Amino acid sequence: MSRKTVFSSAQLPSHLNDRDRFSLWQDIHVAQIWSVEYGISEKLPFEAAIEATAVGSLVLGQMSGTIKHATRKASNIADDGNDGYLLLINKSDTLLTGAQAGRDYGVGQGEAVLVTASEALKMAGADSNMWINVVVPRAVLTQAFPQIDDRLALKIGAENEALDLLKRYCQLLETGRPLVSPDLIAHATETIVDLIGLVTGAKGEPAELAGLRGLPAARLQAVLAKIADNFSNPGISAQNVAQELGLSARYVHDLLQETGISFSERVLELRLQRAHRMLSQRQNGEMRVSEIAMISGFSDVSYFNRCFRRRFGYTPTSVR
Repeated sequence: MSRKTVFSSAQLPSHLNDRDRFSLWQDIHVAQIWSVEYGISEKLPFEAAIEATAVGSLVLGQMSGTIKHATRKASNIADDGNDGYLLLINKSDTLLTGAQAGRDYGVGQGEAVLVTASEALKMAGADSNMWINVVVPRAVLTQAFPQIDDRLALKIGAENEALDLLKRYCQLLETGRPLVSPDLIAHATETIVDLIGLVTGAKGEPAELAGLRGLPAARLQAVLAKIADNFSNPGISAQNVAQELGLSARYVHDLLQETGISFSERVLELRLQRAHRMLSQRQNGEMRVSEIAMISGFSDVSYFNRCFRRRFGYTPTSVR
């Protein structure tokens, strides 16, 4: 079952001064959450709040307050043994800077970075900050993307389309009714992990092209571009794409097989993502679901509804 918990400095005894409240807050944090050494603003009164929603083995969290910097050393790692990954998304207009895996990073408002709790980590911000954490156990993420450590400490831009969808999907899970069904919890977990792969580049075109070199890589890129440009055309097929590029349909299928995602799976995913995006946008509020389905490339609304629910775990109408 998904559940939400809140840990706030406002819950601490009011008679304590700022330093004592911070010391008690940090002790509780180390004992109940993770072993992290925090530093607070010297200009603003101490306040900190953590909201965390567990979804299966994942945790969707948000931290805010006058925490100015955080450090996780080898001693902290030994204290708690936590080895998960954190996708940090900066929600404030301050700059969060840090370092891990030999790389320095700086993420502004709406930007993100992937870090791991199993390696030394440091992060610093302004006097008041707010960020989102999506926490995934190491075993879960490395099973999905064995080379995920290559993506550590690389800045992810605010314009990243998959990041935008991930934020909205997490918000839906945090604000909606708690999930009870094991099937839905498993689906939500898989969707978040899948989106993190797309957000970080561990999945999708960057990862796919990294596995190929020379002419095959160039041809795969051309195939992916054709699919991206024409997926909403109900008549799109591997044969059409192959003909336009001067390739055989068999070769197109073989190229895509190397990526682990078939032609039909790729087209379906792009159509569903477009439909989800359009349903989420206020300017499309007057459009019928069937219209959006057709624009996205579906010719059968019933089929669209089934695919949408299977992919996202809820109906197209509920997105609104």
